Amino acid sequence: MPFDLQTALDERAREGLFRQRQILQSGQNRFIKLNDQTYLNFSSNDYLGLASQPFLTKAWQEGLERWGAGSGASPLVTGYTQAHADLEQTLAEWLGLEAVLLFSTGFSANQAVIKALLQKDHIQYQDRLNHASLQEAGSQSPAKMQRFRHNDMVHLESLLQPQSGLIISEGVFSMDGDQAPCQQLADLAAQTGNWLMIDDAHGLGVLGQQGQGTLSHQNVSSDRINIRMATFGKALGTAGAFVGGSRQLIDYLINFARDYVYSTHMPSAQAYATTAAIKWVRQADAERAHLQSLISAFRAGVADLGLNIPESETAIQPLIIGDAEQAMNIANRLRTRGLWVSAIRPPTVPKGTARLRITLTAAHQQADIALLLNELKECLSHV
Repeated sequence: MPFDLQTALDERAREGLFRQRQILQSGQNRFIKLNDQTYLNFSSNDYLGLASQPFLTKAWQEGLERWGAGSGASPLVTGYTQAHADLEQTLAEWLGLEAVLLFSTGFSANQAVIKALLQKDHIQYQDRLNHASLQEAGSQSPAKMQRFRHNDMVHLESLLQPQSGLIISEGVFSMDGDQAPCQQLADLAAQTGNWLMIDDAHGLGVLGQQGQGTLSHQNVSSDRINIRMATFGKALGTAGAFVGGSRQLIDYLINFARDYVYSTHMPSAQAYATTAAIKWVRQADAERAHLQSLISAFRAGVADLGLNIPESETAIQPLIIGDAEQAMNIANRLRTRGLWVSAIRPPTVPKGTARLRITLTAAHQQADIALLLNELKECLSHV
């Protein structure tokens, strides 16, 4: 046999890292249902509780009635409709971007940018904790990849060569919840004549004025960032992603980004619904304030319990356990108590940093936070 699949699966199982999917019997909400059991959900990226909002379901339905179920072709054939153009214009106006391009997933968007831009005479500078979509594309690129220590601007500066390529970072890091120092990144890019790309999948909708994201939250002007990517499947409650930047950049990607050129476009109904979601998100100051109050309450509670939790003012609150098997055991104990909290293990996170990735949403209530803290105290007392 040319592929020894079972050996690889057996090894992963021995390491306690074997993964299996869980079948939900409900949509994304404060509570979810699995195996006929209901759980309080602390594992969703639906940060504003938008995915189950009736108005958004209605927008999908309206989009389906107007545009049908599928796009039918790639965007360069007949798959690009007025619904897509309207979403691009809405995003550009909201975020202060010259132009925008839509993708079916954030993974695809990141792959498209890196593969299209970086050639063998370029250098890419990536944060060590960047998302797998960025690091995988970087490793497959002909460009040399230099990885700098997480959020370490001194280390990055020591690596940078003038006008050599692209600095790449997340805005909010998906597994740690902390933020990149975007102002310093922009300064270093400008000083060395390099470009800067920010993946703001977990900041968009949650942080900043009108939910404009990490850059707005840190008072960084959009024109200081050459490439901005974010997704619709987190705070916006739908699915898909975009890349934004100059008109020239978007024209280049339309012509050279193979992930865009050779993929069937996202359904028009999806684009239509996402436009409706953005209009709601821009006005959702009350939901963002409520979410921040939950984050503050949770962090105060874990501090009182003396738990090992990194600095994060976002909805992502990782409780570092260390050992992968122990993290799984704690997650399972929480499930017996009616709480769904995901254990994140290597290779998603570095070895020795297995964790409970606790995510809070605006759908939660203060009583939910109190219950979570109490159950964490009980479950961790048996470790």
